[in-house]
Amino acid sequence: MKFTQKHLLFALSLAGLFSLVACQSMEQGTGQKASATLDSKSGSQAKGEVIFVWQGHDVLINGKFSGLKPNSEQGFHVHEKGDCSAPDATSAGGHFNPETKMHGVPDSGMNHAGDMPNIKSDANGNATYTAKLHGFAVNTGPTGIVGRAVVVHRDPDDYRTQPAGNSGPRIACGLIK
Repeated sequence: MKFTQKHLLFALSLAGLFSLVACQSMEQGTGQKASATLDSKSGSQAKGEVIFVWQGHDVLINGKFSGLKPNSEQGFHVHEKGDCSAPDATSAGGHFNPETKMHGVPDSGMNHAGDMPNIKSDANGNATYTAKLHGFAVNTGPTGIVGRAVVVHRDPDDYRTQPAGNSGPRIACGLIK
């Protein structure tokens, strides 16, 4: 078979189309955002705002918190249910864990999808939070966090104790939407 200019143009057109489709599927979801407003639970004064932004295969998490114990760390997790109605936030269920893994260090591959680094408060009980994680998505799918709850715990997560890192009572909770 003789390779003509027509064949070359057809082959280049197909290559361009496949490249476009591949780029679109890689970028699907990039820039998607979700947020949560956390209200006080368990008699605490803790409150916060969290934003989740999908960036390729990672999720950028930014938050601001107040009413925390000064100069301390608090456990911070995505929980399986989007229900903060209980006074102690137990209505949010356990940690979000679609792959049924053990509790552990965030982004270690050996952790719940909902395990996140601790929040660190300043001398006034305020905190600014930033983390970049993977293992979940900013959507409503099986690995998605939209429609679930984000919870602040009173104590730091030790990343070892099962099932929740010995992080104590839930002091703030918010629906991710």
